[in-house]
Amino acid sequence: MRKSIVAFAVAVILAGYSQGLFSQAPDTTQGWDKSGVFSLNMSQATFTNWAAGGQNSVALNGLLNFTANYKKGKSAWDNALTVGYGKMIQKGNDLGWVKTDDRIDFQSKYGHKASDKWFYTGLMSFRTQMDNGYNYPDTENRISSLLAPAYLLFSLGMDYKPNPQFSVFLSPLTSKNTIVMDDQLSAMGAFGVDPGKKFRTELGAYANIAYKKDEIVKNVNFLTKLDLFTNYLKNPQNIDISWEALLVLKVNQFLSATVNTHLMYDDDVLIKVGEGNEGEPVMGKRAQFKEVIGVGFTYKFIK
Repeated sequence: MRKSIVAFAVAVILAGYSQGLFSQAPDTTQGWDKSGVFSLNMSQATFTNWAAGGQNSVALNGLLNFTANYKKGKSAWDNALTVGYGKMIQKGNDLGWVKTDDRIDFQSKYGHKASDKWFYTGLMSFRTQMDNGYNYPDTENRISSLLAPAYLLFSLGMDYKPNPQFSVFLSPLTSKNTIVMDDQLSAMGAFGVDPGKKFRTELGAYANIAYKKDEIVKNVNFLTKLDLFTNYLKNPQNIDISWEALLVLKVNQFLSATVNTHLMYDDDVLIKVGEGNEGEPVMGKRAQFKEVIGVGFTYKFIK
């Protein structure tokens, strides 16, 4: 299953390259290249004497995507920040506003040109969420919170950049650090840390494939990135996977639809898959998938 996911994700990204989607003239611009998009989506449903049934609901979702890339001489510095948050409320239950999206994802990499398309590169990435997470309808026991988990990664390797839209970063030397600052989750040994510990460090190999393209076809922007990590010291055959994609379909200057997906697999993260004979949770390793679709206000504040 894991090998199939990796092969499929790499094939989708690289297929565009082999078909010429990424083939463009080498970038000769110098200085900063910045872009930023903010979107706010809302959905609402109301039912009154509706024979087919239904449940009144309101959902709000916001997404910020910002990139700032610098190039001068033989140096290149790429930075990307994504912040997403969403909540929903349904009439008729006691849950109140429930979280539908929550993430902070920052990546920065600095490279020095080794040849026409290759760079010696150092990379740092940080990922966490802002709010408590629950396995609804259970709202008493947190399953995540701010910095629980958080993932901090440092990596040294080579970056292949044939043009400003596409890059492949390969590293044989990577430190992946899992942080669980919540005392309750730390005591449970959540997210792969030893029970009672708040940090876990893994040493391994890492690969990052990224592609971003405005107007991949008319009025459609696309961004995707794939992260792969293997731990040298424990089960190196089990690859951690994080594959994100964002599709923005523009209606006009301020109105658009967004489709955001995130596929994850981490061999150290256990998911509740059922209950035992005495009601205790049964945990297992599973692929994780999230999809957020919205239609609403979008503003490109940096072009």
